[in-house]
Amino acid sequence: MGAFKKQGKSPEAADRILQEAIAIEKAGAFAIVLEHIPSQLARTITETLSIATIGIGAGQFCDGQVLVTADVLGLSDWQPPFAKRYADLRDQGIQAVKQFCDEVRSRQFP
Repeated sequence: MGAFKKQGKSPEAADRILQEAIAIEKAGAFAIVLEHIPSQLARTITETLSIATIGIGAGQFCDGQVLVTADVLGLSDWQPPFAKRYADLRDQGIQAVKQFCDEVRSRQFP
């Protein structure tokens, strides 16, 4: 789908996603990742399926949650709208690499 656009917002789209999730379970999946969908749709899917649902930007009603490490640490200058940044390590990382490069060029390191 691309572009980090929330899916399943209309009743028709939500039903399509639910039917796809059911088909995925019937095909033999042991779990399904629900990404950037309304939390109530995630709840419906979780309650309907017998396999585990893992959410990423799908609300609190999934069986488990994931968050991309780069988003947690604030390593990117952009992140998905549903991601939570717990630290801002991007600037610190850039400064550390610049310092390393400067020290190598000036022969201070190694």
